[in-house]
Amino acid sequence: MVVADLDGDGAARVSGELSESGVAHAVQVDMSDASQVERLVDETAATFGRLDVVVNNAGVQRSGAVTEFAESDWDLLLGINPKSCFLSAKYAVPLLRQNETGGSIVNVSSIAGLKGGPGQTAYSASKGAIVAFSRALAVELASDSIRVNCLCPGWVDTPFNEPAIEFMGGRRKQDEMIAATVPLGRQGRPEEIARTIAFLALDDSAYMTGQALVVDGGQI
Repeated sequence: MVVADLDGDGAARVSGELSESGVAHAVQVDMSDASQVERLVDETAATFGRLDVVVNNAGVQRSGAVTEFAESDWDLLLGINPKSCFLSAKYAVPLLRQNETGGSIVNVSSIAGLKGGPGQTAYSASKGAIVAFSRALAVELASDSIRVNCLCPGWVDTPFNEPAIEFMGGRRKQDEMIAATVPLGRQGRPEEIARTIAFLALDDSAYMTGQALVVDGGQI
């Protein structure tokens, strides 16, 4: 397994934890940089000799009213969220095609890519692009037995959502919104999202491709 992250120390820490149950390799990479993504795939091939599953989870979050939203933040979201999925596919697909049984790509989107909200125009656009990209790529790669699906989580309790929480008016406002709009009455946990990614990546979902799987506690 290869753990790739812009935070090289974080990638090394996670790969160290994973190495307790198998071999894991850390790579520091900017997933919006084509040359770095190409290097990541080359290093994966050199280290393991093959590639079976790709999970694209690189992303950034910015929130703000459309009239006040900075163009630079729009470019940032579009330049990382969907672009990282594109670059990953561009360089990983040739390696996946070498497998007789194909492979699996899981792109992490968001329910924001299916249902918009105030202050989320740019984020929703970037995550909606991932859904559309995944569906098109699934058709393109089906003849190679490479499956492509995307995951659309709802609220998950991680620091990633801090810009959205700040825009809403703080943690208390978020708690009130979740109580009012999420039937299960709580945020998701990272391990719940991880298990769903594993389902999409592995043979349990062997007859699924081109799908946007929602995991949001019933919000949409």
